[in-house]
Amino acid sequence: MQYFHVDVFTSQPYSGNSLAVFADASGLTGDQMARITRELRHFESIFLAPAGDDARRRDARVFDLFEELDFAGHPVLGAACVLHELHGGESPETWTITLPARTVQLTTRRRGPGHFAAVLDQGPAEFDARAAVPDDAAAWFGLDADDLEPGLPPQVVSTGLRYLILPVRTGALDRARIVVPDLEKRLEALGAQFAYLLDTAAMEGRHWNNDGLVEDVATGSAAGCVAAYLRRHDRLGDGETATLHQGRFLGRPSTITIRAHGGGTDVSSVEVGADVAFVGRGTLDRIPA
Repeated sequence: MQYFHVDVFTSQPYSGNSLAVFADASGLTGDQMARITRELRHFESIFLAPAGDDARRRDARVFDLFEELDFAGHPVLGAACVLHELHGGESPETWTITLPARTVQLTTRRRGPGHFAAVLDQGPAEFDARAAVPDDAAAWFGLDADDLEPGLPPQVVSTGLRYLILPVRTGALDRARIVVPDLEKRLEALGAQFAYLLDTAAMEGRHWNNDGLVEDVATGSAAGCVAAYLRRHDRLGDGETATLHQGRFLGRPSTITIRAHGGGTDVSSVEVGADVAFVGRGTLDRIPA
């Protein structure tokens, strides 16, 4: 079974967020996909399968090192570029990828040998207000209340996965870390699955797995939520493009382009863009039992 190794959110190999893309994983079980992902040790792997007779539609399943994800940004961006390499030409192409949480469309274009650009339309955003964010939320990440950015409330936003967006002052990201053992339960009480710390002045963010053991290089699903959040609070114009930075603390600087359409609580469309660099391709000689 063949796979591609690509780096997403960068134009240069060996930076950005690495990814394994299995262009045709038909017949694999979820357990096999999970074991392959843990073996390859990328932060996430994506497994594609044909969706009917349309060559530009695929079903997809995404796994990180711990579990299957209902939705993820950087895997579908990288997967669409692999599909373009295999089935596309010199003109821009459009792909439809169905994940458990939602079906998304992506546009890709070839920028040079082993270099593509992709834009993911994550669809409308949802703002969850089922519970107020506690005053001590900053302390969950080793920060003080004074580290929070005034005038911007913490808020749960979803464009596929539900993130608590926690705006912080410049400098706070350098000291941030998860210090509570039960972050997942605290987030669940708010209707969130994950947390994303955002320095709006520097347009930089950080995200970890909920146990705090693994930090993500660049988080496409969260970037869509950031775009919706900034539009909701008039920090991003309608249709305006901004650049979000992530990965500095891991030595893999990444840039994510974001854009949101609509206003208020009616953000009707969120787009996340990335450069994708091809690193290599390989073959699994053995499939886990």
